[in-house]
Amino acid sequence: MKVKLLTLVLCGLALSAVFSQTPQQANAPTSKTFLITGASSGFGRATTERLASEGHHIYAGARQMEDLNALGKLANVTPVRLDVNVQAEVDAVVAKIKADGRKLDGLVNNAGVAILFPLNETTEEDLRYVMDANVIGPWRVTKTCAPLLVEAKGRIVNISSISGIFGAPLLGPYSMSKHAVEAYTESLRGEMAKFGVTVCAIEPGNFATGVGQTAFERMKSKGQTYAGSPFEEAAKQNMERLRLPDGKEGPDRVVCAIFAALLDPVPKPRSLVVSNQRDAEVALRSHIRKLAQLNYNQEFSYTREQLIEMLDAAMNEVGAGASRTKKRN
Repeated sequence: MKVKLLTLVLCGLALSAVFSQTPQQANAPTSKTFLITGASSGFGRATTERLASEGHHIYAGARQMEDLNALGKLANVTPVRLDVNVQAEVDAVVAKIKADGRKLDGLVNNAGVAILFPLNETTEEDLRYVMDANVIGPWRVTKTCAPLLVEAKGRIVNISSISGIFGAPLLGPYSMSKHAVEAYTESLRGEMAKFGVTVCAIEPGNFATGVGQTAFERMKSKGQTYAGSPFEEAAKQNMERLRLPDGKEGPDRVVCAIFAALLDPVPKPRSLVVSNQRDAEVALRSHIRKLAQLNYNQEFSYTREQLIEMLDAAMNEVGAGASRTKKRN
């Protein structure tokens, strides 16, 4: 309870900084318009509720009518039928925003799915299912929304994952898709900077969302099991760990990171949001290990001292960016 209270307090402080105005800004409009995919549950629903409660207008994408009806009961929310795999539905949402006479200040690519199978036991159909939703979908929505985002000099926030930082056994297909999201975000950031559009990635750890339960229900509906797999017991345990909410943190801190990516004057290019020190260490050690592997015994290797110098320079660069953000706030 104390941890949750502290989280809410810290989030409140962060939001107060984001929404504070200088005298010169006092008459500036604060309400913005955002499109959020996968808004029916998890991070998408929580972000929709928080942004809408602050007076921003949200086009909240969902696929099921019951979810659209529930979203429609929220003030400042326009529910829109949106399957990121269907171009016609994406086109219809963009047309709706234009018809409403609104600009698009930000896009949150949150919709995503997972399957939990060993890589060599994954069917091509299942792999395409993950890649279509997690990689092609965000690309399709972003490409279609790009003219509106350029016009508004808006923000693009891609919900990646800690699984996009390192790969783990039995999470291969999902991790492949999130590594692709990381590469997509980084390339897109460089391209969209030319037009004044900022692109960020959020890398959540293991939070309480519905993605694991959805994976379990899909697997059950298709009659799939782990029976006979050499990973049978480990795969079962992995599925239970990911689908059950027991002991997992709620979405509040991830929502705060999305808020900052959408509304900070100079947002962080990427935000790792995890619930414990161990997950943070695993993520960082993964990158350090890759650095050591890349550098080891190759023709243009760097010494330890040179690598530390590079690290110091990178940390100073990140720190300078954070200082600029504080000053502008």
